[in-house]
Amino acid sequence: MRSVSPLETLSARSVENDPPISDYARGLVRDVAEHADRIDGFIAEHAEGWTLERMPAVDRNILRIAVLEMVWRDDVPDRVAIDEAVELAKTVSTDRSPAFVNGLLASLLDVKPAVD
Repeated sequence: MRSVSPLETLSARSVENDPPISDYARGLVRDVAEHADRIDGFIAEHAEGWTLERMPAVDRNILRIAVLEMVWRDDVPDRVAIDEAVELAKTVSTDRSPAFVNGLLASLLDVKPAVD
């Protein structure tokens, strides 16, 4: 899967449609792909002591979705995006990941008006 782009994976999974993919999930994949360079730039800028390459892939992708929701989507309040990202990190990542995700997204939130 690492050599296949998220859009290719979405396309292939859409054909299978088992389980069905929600329109919201489709939109997240498309929007993250569209804004990938800027999203990764924001993450890298706020990831003190970490590079994108060193982050666990799960954390990196949780952060990508949350940054997308915070910066480009008006349908999710910022605090909800952060809370959902932290909860997801608690469920699917390492013991240290929730604090890392929370701290990085909180630092982005502090400067968000300058980002919009």
